[in-house]
Amino acid sequence: MRIIQVSDASAGAQRAFEIYETALAQGIKVMGLATGATPIALYDHFVASALDFSNITAVNLDEYLGLTSQDPQSYHYFMQQHLFNQKPFKQTFIPDGASSDGQQAARAYDKILAQNPIDIQLLGLGRNGHIGFNEPGTPFDATTHLVNLTPSTIAANARFFDEPAAVPTQAISMGIASVMSAKKILLMAFGEEKATAVAATVNGPVTTDVPASVLQTHPDVTIIIDDAAASKL
Repeated sequence: MRIIQVSDASAGAQRAFEIYETALAQGIKVMGLATGATPIALYDHFVASALDFSNITAVNLDEYLGLTSQDPQSYHYFMQQHLFNQKPFKQTFIPDGASSDGQQAARAYDKILAQNPIDIQLLGLGRNGHIGFNEPGTPFDATTHLVNLTPSTIAANARFFDEPAAVPTQAISMGIASVMSAKKILLMAFGEEKATAVAATVNGPVTTDVPASVLQTHPDVTIIIDDAAASKL
């Protein structure tokens, strides 16, 4: 693992942008993307830049089950608002959260991933060590699958919804094996609330109790953290 420690999230987004700038210059074709608060500043850099994504395929990590792509809380909508509307890609893929059969949607997404091997996968980090929606206990060999979200993840997502009852309890997520298939992985984590998960990811045992700990076994991982997130290393 390569650890890049910065003063704050803004500096982290700048370092991440520079990594992508280099990767695009080197000819990558497929980017694995993430949602949530962490990558927004990076996407702002993408939008403000002269980078050309018209020959790039984007595959997103996950999507809530039960939300249409037009729902403002869906990850489809998030990606359109923060990146895709401003920066056209060759093609973009996100799991079908509106599907009436989440298992079938997961299998269909695995076929997409097989056809579009990921060059660089962007990850955030959950407070419980999850990556994508791969919650603690997820087998390391899991491919795209239907996830029952844990109470802590549902609680963390509740701030985005008008009422707790509206928060989805299931999602379709790339599996840990899907993430680990990427040639390069870039994880970003900022804030003191991520410090325990960062320490377990970097220095803890490799265990399904902390899904992100599996990244210790990947040959090319870069982790960008701020001083607060690094406080327990």
